[in-house]
Amino acid sequence: MTAYLLRRSFQTVLTLFVMSVLVFVGVYMIGNPVDVLISASATPQERQDIIRAFGLDQPVWTQYWTFLTNSLAGDLGNSFVFNQPALKLILSRMPATLELAFCALVLAVFVGIPLGVWAGLKPDRLTSRMIMTFSILGFSLPTFWIGLMLVMLFSVKLGWLPASGRGQTVELLGVPVSFLTWDGLAHLILPAINLALYKVSLVIRLTRAGVIECLQMEYIRFARAKGLTDARIVFVHVLKNTLIPLITVIGLELGSVIAFAVVTETVFSWPGMGKLIIDAIGNLDRPLILAYLMIIVLMFSLINLVVDILYSVVDPRVRLEGGSE
Repeated sequence: MTAYLLRRSFQTVLTLFVMSVLVFVGVYMIGNPVDVLISASATPQERQDIIRAFGLDQPVWTQYWTFLTNSLAGDLGNSFVFNQPALKLILSRMPATLELAFCALVLAVFVGIPLGVWAGLKPDRLTSRMIMTFSILGFSLPTFWIGLMLVMLFSVKLGWLPASGRGQTVELLGVPVSFLTWDGLAHLILPAINLALYKVSLVIRLTRAGVIECLQMEYIRFARAKGLTDARIVFVHVLKNTLIPLITVIGLELGSVIAFAVVTETVFSWPGMGKLIIDAIGNLDRPLILAYLMIIVLMFSLINLVVDILYSVVDPRVRLEGGSE
């Protein structure tokens, strides 16, 4: 286990380094933040002063080296637009994004798995075909379009739910959350459904495929021959073996939900990291873009590590030190 953790830590550091180089060069080559940040009416002297203050007068390799050395000390730079530490800005928005992502993932699990199990157990039923049709729609329809339709129906037409914002929040262990208040929960429902729809479709199809495959195994036939009830066969044998690959997929999807919640946060004006990065890209705020991507890569790596450990717990045949038996 120790060797595995050390190896994964080294891989994470290497990934962060490579990613920082690629992102820094890519952001450096796209546009000039000075043209966005400085007014056209500024004098040449004011322009030079601001360029020097941001360190944009230095060669690209000097700017990157400054960023790298400061990052090792925990300083990811100051935002050009907000004039605040980029890390502080992202961390202030992170609870909102994590809350939305976890709620969407919970919806995907608690809706997708039961529907997938039913579709796998009764593949020829009309309800199963309706479930699979729903999953196809979930894959096919654009997220931004679904979000707009949800706003039009439930906010504009029916007036049941708010269309934007996070609503009232309360602190839980020092972190502001909205799902513990009625107003916050009302603001959370639509964006969580919008973000979860694609994941629900994915979980349904994976669960259905896993259930159908398990039902054809010899141990299921043996369990039936022993006289076990259908409920015990499904919950103890079929569902347990189906969950093993699902853990990996759901863990990876958590990372993607966090990283790609940008569209949902933009449609619903959810004050999370996605909305922040969109504004940063529009203003070519290099420190903020770099800090965001570094944090996302780090979160992906940590999530993958937790998924691997959970996978080994669920399936003891898997050895973290180097594959499976």
